[in-house]
Amino acid sequence: MDARHRDDHRREENFAGLLMRVTRPTFSVEFFPPRDDAGAVVLHRAIRELEPLHPDFVSVTYGANGSSRERTLGAVRDIVESTGLRVVGHLTCTAQSVTQLEEVIDTYGELGVRHILALRGDMPGGPLACWQPHPHGLRNATELVELVKSRGDFCVGVAAFPDIHPGSTPGDDVAALCAKQAAGAEFAITQLFFRPGSYRELVSRMRAAGCTLPVLAGVMPVTTIRQLDKFAELSGAPLPEHLRTRLGAVASDPERVRQVGSQICAELATELLGDGVPGLHFFTQNRSVATREILARLLASRH
Repeated sequence: MDARHRDDHRREENFAGLLMRVTRPTFSVEFFPPRDDAGAVVLHRAIRELEPLHPDFVSVTYGANGSSRERTLGAVRDIVESTGLRVVGHLTCTAQSVTQLEEVIDTYGELGVRHILALRGDMPGGPLACWQPHPHGLRNATELVELVKSRGDFCVGVAAFPDIHPGSTPGDDVAALCAKQAAGAEFAITQLFFRPGSYRELVSRMRAAGCTLPVLAGVMPVTTIRQLDKFAELSGAPLPEHLRTRLGAVASDPERVRQVGSQICAELATELLGDGVPGLHFFTQNRSVATREILARLLASRH
């Protein structure tokens, strides 16, 4: 079997089945759809540089408005047509009717995408903005999981929140994950976090509640000082002070910030792997350098 045929077979295998079969942690990467031709060049370069590392899947984020939605579907189509990678398409409830959601799900199916990450999504104001359902849409991610499963043989992933979803409680977050699993979800990916204990505590709460979803750890290196506040917003918790101190010590040197950020992310990943995390999911920002550096560190530490 040649390399391309192996990749095609890899893409067709259900990721949840892969998680049950393999004895190693999985590795996956997330991209966002480019806004213009220059962005497309950056994305294609990142895909070209990461594909030889054989990620277990790549995912593409989703924007609910018309132009963003088309960019997502276009990026997914490009990856499907130009690579043998398994693709997970994102989908959110935000600002869309059930009819619009059904159209996107069916389009994913027509493209040969059999994996969907079903998310409630954030309002345009960001994670802290009060969420409002579309008048003809869905109320939450659980209903979206049910809708996706009703449209075909899709493997569905969902989001998990180690640092607690804004406006929620630990108990509410776990109850939501239990409901998503009951609706048909087969794996979860965490939001960004920086404290290994947050992941351990989340999984412990899930298992105590009877939720057996495998939870991939979503990780992302700090590459610029400007990202610190944004990362806090995305994770729902401030960056730990000792990490801010390490990054602040090299704030005047952008290259050192990138190096220290990659080191911090590699340390987090190493601890998570030691705890038996089933997989690492890298938020790449459409760049490959930091992800490749971290994977190289992790591989080197095993020898």
